[in-house]
Amino acid sequence: MDPIRNPYAPGAGQRPPELAGRDEQLTAFDIVLERVSRGRPERSLLLVGLRGVGKTVLLNALRSAAVRAGWGTGKLEARPDQLLRRPLASAMHQAVRELGHPATAEVSHVLGVVKAFGSRDATGATTRLRDRWTGGIDAPAVTGRADSGDIEIDLVELLTDVGGLAADVGRGVAIFVDEMQDLGADDVSALCAACHEMGQAALPVIVVGAGLPHLPAVLSASKSYSERLFRYARIDRLDASAAALALTAPAQEEDAVWDPGALDAMYAVTGGYPYFVQAYGKAVWDRAPRSPITADDVAVAAPDAEGELAVGFFGSRYERATPAEREYLRAMADAASPDEPSVATSDVARLLERKPQSLSPARDALLKKGLIYSAERGRIAFTVPHFGRYLRDHS
Repeated sequence: MDPIRNPYAPGAGQRPPELAGRDEQLTAFDIVLERVSRGRPERSLLLVGLRGVGKTVLLNALRSAAVRAGWGTGKLEARPDQLLRRPLASAMHQAVRELGHPATAEVSHVLGVVKAFGSRDATGATTRLRDRWTGGIDAPAVTGRADSGDIEIDLVELLTDVGGLAADVGRGVAIFVDEMQDLGADDVSALCAACHEMGQAALPVIVVGAGLPHLPAVLSASKSYSERLFRYARIDRLDASAAALALTAPAQEEDAVWDPGALDAMYAVTGGYPYFVQAYGKAVWDRAPRSPITADDVAVAAPDAEGELAVGFFGSRYERATPAEREYLRAMADAASPDEPSVATSDVARLLERKPQSLSPARDALLKKGLIYSAERGRIAFTVPHFGRYLRDHS
C-alpha cells in the first residue's frame, strides 16, 4: 500500500480522519449551545476518561462546533506548575475577539477587565513592569474589577463581564480546559464557584473540560456542589462497529478495503482504544501489500505498531518515573487481573513485601505525574490503557 496515501493519524490530540463513535456527544453539545444561546439553563460539561480515548480530539471538535455557532471560545491546557490566571486571561481574550461585539467601547472595557485579571499575581500585588502581563491587549487595564488577587472573586467578575458581552449579541462563551485534573486546588475551587454564579445569573458562559477518571473526585473535594454544576460524559474505548468505521471510512477514501477478519483482528489487538486504532491502522497500511487488507497483514504489522507504542506512548511515560516508582508500577501490573482494571494498594504492598505506608511517597508521586489515579478509596489504576501489559512484557 502507498505510504504517502496512508490515511491514519496517530498523534496526541490529532483528529483522526473519521471521528467515529462520538456522535452522541457532538449532538448533545449542539443542543447545549442552542439552549444556552436562548437563555435556557444548562450545566457545563466534563469529558472524563483514560489517556488515548480521544478526549482532546473530542474537546477540539466541540470547540469547532461552538465556533460554527458564532460563540466566543478560548482554550487552555492546565499544568501542575502553572496557575490558572494568565492562561485563562489569554483564552478569554480570544473569546471576546471571536464574539465580534459591535460596540467598541464595551469591548474595550471588557478587554480591560481581562487585562486586569491577567495582570495580578496570587497576592493581588502588581508585578514589576518588565514582568507585567499584557496578553496582546491594547486596552488599558480596568481598576477595581477582577483585580483583587483573590482568584475566586476575580474569576466571577471576569466571567460576569464577558458573559454580559455575549448576552448582548445573543450568543455565548465557552472555555475549553484540557488536562483539567492538573489545576491547583484554589483554581478548581474558583472555577466551580464561577460556574455556580454563571448558572444563577443565567449568563451564557459554560466550561467544557477534559480530564482523567479521577477529575470528578478532584472537583468534589473542592466544592461539595460540584456534581450538580457539571454534566459528566465518560469517554471510553470504541465498540467494535465504531472501531471498524474508524478504519474503513478513511480506507474507502483511498479506494481500499478491510476484510472482516482483519477488522476482528484489529479490535483484538487495539481493544477499541482510538489512539491504538490509529497507530495499528497506520502500521498495517504501510505493511499490507495490497487491498483488501487481511488478518495476516495485521499479524505481520502488529510488532511494528507495538514497537512504536513501546517507545512513544508507553516508554516516554515510564521514563518519567524514578526507580522506586517503576518498582511500584511493575507491582501494580503483576497485581492486576484482566477483568479488573484497578488494584488494591494493599496487594501492591504485599507483592513488594513492604508496609503500605512506606510506599505512599512513590504512589503519591505517580498520582501527581498522572501515571496512575485513585479509582476509589484503597484502589489505584493506570491512566494509560494496556500499560500493565506493556510493563509485564518489558520487565
